[in-house]
Amino acid sequence: MHYDLIIRNGICILPWGEVKTDVGVVAGRIASIDVASTAEAHEVIDAQGLHVLPGLIDAHVHLRDPGNPAVESIPTGTKAAALGGIATVFDMPNTNPAVTDAEMLRWKQEYASRESYTDFAFYVGATRENTKDLGEFETFDGVCGIKVFAGSSTGNLMIEDDEGIEAVLRHGHRRVSFHSEDEYRLRARKTQFGQTGMPCCNHSIWRDPECAFLGTRRITALSVKTGRPVHILHTSTEEEFKFLENYRHLVTTEVLANHLTQIAPECYDQLGNFAVMNPPIREQRHFEAAWRALQNGMVDVVSSDHAPHSLEAKAKPWPECPSGMTGVQTLVPLMLDHVNAGRLSLTRLVDVMAAGPARVYGMMAKGRLSVGYDADFTLVDMKAERRITNDWIATPAGWSPFDGKEVKGWPMATIVRGKIVMREDEILGEPLGKLVRFLP
Repeated sequence: MHYDLIIRNGICILPWGEVKTDVGVVAGRIASIDVASTAEAHEVIDAQGLHVLPGLIDAHVHLRDPGNPAVESIPTGTKAAALGGIATVFDMPNTNPAVTDAEMLRWKQEYASRESYTDFAFYVGATRENTKDLGEFETFDGVCGIKVFAGSSTGNLMIEDDEGIEAVLRHGHRRVSFHSEDEYRLRARKTQFGQTGMPCCNHSIWRDPECAFLGTRRITALSVKTGRPVHILHTSTEEEFKFLENYRHLVTTEVLANHLTQIAPECYDQLGNFAVMNPPIREQRHFEAAWRALQNGMVDVVSSDHAPHSLEAKAKPWPECPSGMTGVQTLVPLMLDHVNAGRLSLTRLVDVMAAGPARVYGMMAKGRLSVGYDADFTLVDMKAERRITNDWIATPAGWSPFDGKEVKGWPMATIVRGKIVMREDEILGEPLGKLVRFLP
């Protein structure tokens, strides 16, 4: 058999474990995971010394498009993703204008199909005005699901009350993803803890653990009431993880690399406003709880919540400075470093950054190395020692909260449907991304 691409001599992370084998690709799909030594191909990659992972997925990014290309866009953000070893991204709807209607969905479909360097999906933002249309929006190509801001948003993207959230859960059938902070508690505490002139370390005091836990309890109760599965984004507190142990039949969870890597209050001392995000970086006990949840199987997805802002915006006094950090390009190096530190296995990393997103969102033919699946691969060198630097960051905002951090483990190639998008820190070719397919 003649292949379009063969990846030889790599250690492949297959669904049943690590196997040194050769993988063959035909027409953008995996055709064999046991290629004969005599087989030929149009292109051969020698992956000796590398691990071959399924194409990794960042299921939580804000590419700001439409919005401000001086901060981020689909072309620049997906370049950053590919440089960081990410083969597929899911983009959030709080753009300008927001992705909440059919017109914006169609624009996003066409634009992303033309400009994305990785495969691509997008969330539709739930509003009070579009609730009855959510089931229809789920049928659009490339729509991974519905996003609800139950706290920490503006305009019509905010749905903070039980009645409004329940209405969303009663329309459509896909898993609904939530920013779970209780808006009522946020408003009540702002006067005391969130005023201009206070130090930015107050961010985690104002948006305290109870703020997140209360939101998650309310959302879970509505999930139980309606029978609709929900996904809690950026789960960040010990209380949430313990509570959700009893609701795994309905509620899945995401954890961010930030909450697995940074700890308050030290992060605010080191980074100031550049450590400000929602929900906030928390104290040691929550950091330890996030790792326990990841290690015991409670976590379904690990993402970046890539949310770039300009240096000028982040320099504003807290709390006027916007919340959010860059992250799509550093997600894989950070998590590989954690693997090398013994905090999780490479197989578990693949579970939460490939198989997990595919399972939670109902992706078709992605998330594992298996015959018939899309030929998406992330090739990593687990022995490579590198330093993350701002000048490596492709996002126009131009900064990373992990600038100067030494890591062990580095993405060496990103392959999307059999095409090499990134190799050895270089983007190859033109945009080739396609909209991800999901189960009906």
